[in-house]
Amino acid sequence: MKEVAVVDVRALDAADRAWAESVLVARWGATGIVSRGRLFEARELPGLVAELGGDPVGLLTFRQAAGRIEVVTLDALRLSIGVGTALLRRLGELAIERGCGEVRLVTTNDNVAALSFYQRRGFRLVAVHVGAVDRARALKPGIPAVGSDGIEIHDEIELAWDIAERGIDRRGAEGR
Repeated sequence: MKEVAVVDVRALDAADRAWAESVLVARWGATGIVSRGRLFEARELPGLVAELGGDPVGLLTFRQAAGRIEVVTLDALRLSIGVGTALLRRLGELAIERGCGEVRLVTTNDNVAALSFYQRRGFRLVAVHVGAVDRARALKPGIPAVGSDGIEIHDEIELAWDIAERGIDRRGAEGR
């Protein structure tokens, strides 16, 4: 049986900002993130930090609007030990604490692993924004043309986790 790591999650604070910025630049090419035609400065957003033994192993940035929370970035720096799951679980709890019944996020059409990961954790596909990444390159020219597995990147796929309907502990929420 696979050993399960104890991943702690806490709020991103001022002391984490330099580390968070380095993660964003390393993983996203910049701190500016384009989603649904808008440029977000992820380094200025609230966030969560996942830690393993006191060392940071994950970062999630988000924004709150219109009664829901939107994930802007999610980066698990160690894979298959529950980092992403722990970050999402805490974000779900935070959404409930803030009176939000839904968490949304956007990923790109090439990100097949992320689509699988999010759906196993209760997210449902709610929209495909055809050509959105092509248009986003006007705001962030560094977005690559080809992504995971050699798939051309053109579209954004929007997913939603209806916490009010399905809760935090739905089947798969604890999965890796």
